[in-house]
Amino acid sequence: MKNKNIKNDIILKVLNGQRVDRPPVWMMRQAGRFLPGYRKLRSEFSFFERCQNPNLVSKITIMPINDIKTDAAIIFSDILVIPLAMGMNVSMIPDFGPKLDSINKKEDIDKFIIPDVNKKLNYVFEGIKQTITDLENKVPLIGFAGSPWTVFCYMIQGSGSKDFSKAKEFCLNYPNYSKKLLELITITTIDYMRGQIKSGIDIFQLFDSWGGILSKKDYLKFSFPYIKMIIDQCNIPNILFAKGCWHSLREINKLKTNAIGIDWLIEPKYARNILGYDRVVQGNLDPSYLLSSKSKIKKLTLDMINEFGSKNYIVNLGHGILPNTPVENAKTFIKTVKGYS
Repeated sequence: MKNKNIKNDIILKVLNGQRVDRPPVWMMRQAGRFLPGYRKLRSEFSFFERCQNPNLVSKITIMPINDIKTDAAIIFSDILVIPLAMGMNVSMIPDFGPKLDSINKKEDIDKFIIPDVNKKLNYVFEGIKQTITDLENKVPLIGFAGSPWTVFCYMIQGSGSKDFSKAKEFCLNYPNYSKKLLELITITTIDYMRGQIKSGIDIFQLFDSWGGILSKKDYLKFSFPYIKMIIDQCNIPNILFAKGCWHSLREINKLKTNAIGIDWLIEPKYARNILGYDRVVQGNLDPSYLLSSKSKIKKLTLDMINEFGSKNYIVNLGHGILPNTPVENAKTFIKTVKGYS
């Protein structure tokens, strides 16, 4: 299934190395929490009811395209559908976040197998297909998954965490069992990515949201190799977002990814000095900046574009948009980029 004749394909052009008149723009976590329409659906349906209903997935995914006019849609889903497919109980608790089964001993790893994603994650693929139908080729559709290390963190920790100390402790004490689980997650993620591509996504983004809690030595051991395995198997334009991984930008730059997403802690000049101006970079406005005045948002956005350079650049936030962001401020951000020349 291919999505062709896209009306606004500016982001695809940039990912394929073509020149454009302005940089494209979208926002991580744009399909959700800051939009009033999403909050209404959240009050009516549980998180996984939203994720597993193709019509709701499509409606939520397309909301920011209609409301704030971003240059790409990103499918409404979650990185934790992978452990769910692998047999873990996963729930989303209001005002707490994700809650997963607890892995209390190394032998718990032995119960995990590689699932049949066509059965276990078919609801994601059906959501993609429905979204493509409803999107009517307005903009490209981005699919995504979490990096194996990031998914591993949640599976071992059993919840979100500031430091994922339990996950890091597990790696240090049981490296072989850690490797086994990381490999299972990687193979499952590759199958999942292929399913999304077959269902019709135009771009694939891999989120290494917790890579930055590792030292460089540990990052190159527990995260980087598994990311490489996934990217090497991706045959559509793809983006790697590795939050906090400034120490490994040189290694990341060697990957066969079309673009590298960076967080707001990395200065544009620093990123460009390492990655070069021929590499497509995505990012990296601090999401909290969208809480300031419209004039300030416009200035900060234009300054950022000028620092990165408008060539080989995708404008985005340095992480997901904050839930309390005013919709009008998000619109100001998007309009500023679209008006850039």
